[in-house]
Amino acid sequence: MTEPAPPFVRAHELVAGYLPGVDILRGASLEVHHGEIVGVIGPNGAGKSTLVKAMFGLVPVRSGTVTLRGDDITGLPTHELVDRGVGYVPQLANVFPSLTVEENLRMGLYLRPKHWHERFEGVASLFPLLAGRRKQRAGSLSGGERQMVAMGRALMMDPAVLFLDEPSAGLSPVLQDQVFERVKEINGAGVSIVMVEQNARRCLEIADRGYVLDQGRNAHTGPGDELLHDPKVVELYLGTLAEAATE
Repeated sequence: MTEPAPPFVRAHELVAGYLPGVDILRGASLEVHHGEIVGVIGPNGAGKSTLVKAMFGLVPVRSGTVTLRGDDITGLPTHELVDRGVGYVPQLANVFPSLTVEENLRMGLYLRPKHWHERFEGVASLFPLLAGRRKQRAGSLSGGERQMVAMGRALMMDPAVLFLDEPSAGLSPVLQDQVFERVKEINGAGVSIVMVEQNARRCLEIADRGYVLDQGRNAHTGPGDELLHDPKVVELYLGTLAEAATE
């Protein structure tokens, strides 16, 4: 009997926080296998965004480990993580508004500028709108269009795994649907995805597996469709989270 493949990315019992002595994560764990969409949901303040930020080296990890392809990457600088195939799209301030769409995308390729034409074609195939708006300033775009620019910039380095922090935040229901469709397309192109989302129902609908965080710890874990119909998850999380996402 063959052993299951080890996780591509693994966060193991992370304890982390922004301020000394204040832990937001209190032993949270997460695994991502090749080709998966993994959703992270939970109430406000549960540590969802902190988890992906800690995995991407943006929040100090006090204990626990993050591994990529079995290698310990805990606390590595973000540019090293990007060079190793990890992409990250923050929730806020995720584009340079005074720069054009093309200039934003070039910023995403600063480590490998010679690959511009090849990578631009690949990203434009996923986001055709970006090719048509390449000379337009990002600050003049709609919220949904700016989210496409942010995702496109992260994809310029051809990452193997992409961390998305609240990609649908602040968008109308129609634009939220577009973002989730883009997430599925990116995943279909071979990119594994970790997606933190306040729109819990929509997230679990497309996630292969989901993690529910509460007070910095894992509360529930399982296939997305199972969590979506788990009575405890529905009662404790999905009702209030779904209402919050549509307000």
